[in-house]
Amino acid sequence: MHATVFTGIIEAIGTIRDLTRHPTGARVGIGVPAIARAARLGDSLAVDGACLTVVAAAADSVVCDLSMETLARTTLGTLRVGTHVNLERPLRLGDRVGGHLVSGHVDAVVELVSRMPQGDGAVYRIRVPESLVPLLVPKGSVAVDGISLTVAALMGREFDVAVVPYTLRATTLAEKRTGARLNLEADLIGKYVARLTAGRERSPRADDAILTVLKEHGFA
Repeated sequence: MHATVFTGIIEAIGTIRDLTRHPTGARVGIGVPAIARAARLGDSLAVDGACLTVVAAAADSVVCDLSMETLARTTLGTLRVGTHVNLERPLRLGDRVGGHLVSGHVDAVVELVSRMPQGDGAVYRIRVPESLVPLLVPKGSVAVDGISLTVAALMGREFDVAVVPYTLRATTLAEKRTGARLNLEADLIGKYVARLTAGRERSPRADDAILTVLKEHGFA
């Protein structure tokens, strides 16, 4: 087994065609011809940043199951027929990483505080839980609804991302309004470093472990 990794570069926008809830979760059908044609059972698929598994596929749609955990901890719990979602298939060995490493494990549902036009693009201000603040750094990476973005400014529990015109066209961000709920995944490398740093006092070899992780991912 190996970990599934995404890059935060959205391949397509899908449309929720049907949604069936049951006692242990839900099953969702997503219309997305560009991806469905090559989809196979068991494939991973990031849906608004949450990693799901394809359980059925047709010529123009895929079907995924959602666990109760996913429904409770991501915005997928509020999906409705007609909702648009960002979709990305996993990174393949040898692919270019156009965004940054994304695991598809949502850290928190966050709030869009404001959206300010900036030329043909926009600046989005997002509020996060206090627990995620240490994982955000200016010019660092963050995934919002599965989209790889850069932290342009950081102010306490709020941060800004500058969204270029292409990203507005190629993702669902243009549909989001103030107060919208968004899936957020902090930078994967930042989470490793934060975890290892927290254990520094407990382990005299923590600094070596941190350096090893950074080297493995090309950061040292």
